[in-house]
Amino acid sequence: MTKTQVEQNGIVTLTSEAAETLKDSHLLNEDLRPTTKEEHHWTAYNFASLWIGMCICIPTYTMSSGLIALGMNWWQAIVTIILGNLIVLIPILLNTHAGTKFGIPYPVFARLWFGSKGAHIPAIARAIVAAAWFGINCWYGGAAIDTLLVSMTGWEQVGGHLFIAFFAFWALNVLIAYRGPEAIRKMEFWAAPVLLILGLALLIWALTAAGGFGPMLSAPSKFNSVGSFLAIFFPALTGVIAFWATLALNIPDFGRYAKSQKAQVVGQSIALPGTMGLFAFIGVGVTSATVVIFGEAIWDPAALLSHFPPFVIFIGTIGIILAALTTNVAANVVAPARAAENLYPKKITFAGGAILTGLLSLVMQPWYLVGDIANYIFVFLNGYGALLGPIDGIAIADYWFVRKRRLALSELYKSDGRYSYASGFNMKSIYALLIGIVIPVLGLFIPALSFLWQNAWTFGLIISGCVYGYLMRQSPSMLSEEEYASMTVMMDSASTSKKLSGNVIKSDPENV
Repeated sequence: MTKTQVEQNGIVTLTSEAAETLKDSHLLNEDLRPTTKEEHHWTAYNFASLWIGMCICIPTYTMSSGLIALGMNWWQAIVTIILGNLIVLIPILLNTHAGTKFGIPYPVFARLWFGSKGAHIPAIARAIVAAAWFGINCWYGGAAIDTLLVSMTGWEQVGGHLFIAFFAFWALNVLIAYRGPEAIRKMEFWAAPVLLILGLALLIWALTAAGGFGPMLSAPSKFNSVGSFLAIFFPALTGVIAFWATLALNIPDFGRYAKSQKAQVVGQSIALPGTMGLFAFIGVGVTSATVVIFGEAIWDPAALLSHFPPFVIFIGTIGIILAALTTNVAANVVAPARAAENLYPKKITFAGGAILTGLLSLVMQPWYLVGDIANYIFVFLNGYGALLGPIDGIAIADYWFVRKRRLALSELYKSDGRYSYASGFNMKSIYALLIGIVIPVLGLFIPALSFLWQNAWTFGLIISGCVYGYLMRQSPSMLSEEEYASMTVMMDSASTSKKLSGNVIKSDPENV
């Protein structure tokens, strides 16, 4: 068998010959192709700064502070958030491995389990959720700008002033996202430490104004029994898990640039739970302090800003804008932009996908999604968790248990290859997805099964993963060890061969 790929230090790239044969494939364009060896340059710090930039965002703040508003005390809210993030870190690391090893983005990864055409199903599902988050972050940023303008001018006299500020900030987000993922990496690099400093400054204010940690964290839990607490805890935990269930799916979009598996594992394992825990504590602490200072729990940061003088509002607005931008362009643009590209690889670019994401976010009506904190956590977060959990389960089961991390990289870009299945659709993954969605949804209608819906992401992941693994146990699309060895050139770290140094499809380094 002709050698089509090279594996060196755990990273697989195409041979120059295989890359040449794919250049006219309608399933490939500059953004969807496998990365080259040189493009695997993200370090542990790049991944850590990526997560710091994404985690320090207004939805993180409102989620943690919202748990206080729902009746938890400070440590119950923190434990819920840290536990949820440790759980979701597992699929994040498992799915990143595939992106790092084979250099493929999420829509191409999805071709493995759903087929060359069926991959649009999980890609679009992820894109819709991302567009909703894009709109939510734009709404918070716009609200902060509106608060600033009202405090400094007669802005409140302008009709529809809040929506004007929202659309202006929305346009800024679309413009930055238009420049592509490499611009995202550069922005996250310097924005991460700035956001940490601003977050700590907010915590220091709350600590000082409330008179210390004692008064600040004195608000008791409103739950009188274990049962009443658990009734809120489990759906809240699912909401926390679902918060990053989105990135658990499309994390290969970033993992494909990792310098090594160690780089992505170390960077993500430290930054995700660590930053979420810290910023959640800031959100919880500040919201608890507002009860002491203002007599009510103020969980909306834009509303909190209105209680400060103009200069503080200005600094706070800069922080909110920066937080919204770093999260939006990294977490909420890449996935839908790639999904759009995957629909028509030869016609739609990443930039075009970014514009489509912005337009779709308006359709999602973010002002409605965040209008009520219970609606935000229990309906929005839990609802899309029930959709994405089964997809996560299928992805993990396919790569780790069905294929055992062995792929024919070039076949992912062939419409008649081994991953096309029946007319481009793998019906086994579709059956597994439907079963993983339907069973948890039963908990919405059958009170005795309510625990299924309260833990929809977890049950959906396990159910779909198991069903998919069972249905795929005899699939001819799997590669044996011998087949994988026959198509792969194995090179150690000392090898310097240039003939087989990897994919030679040229790229603009600013568009990778």
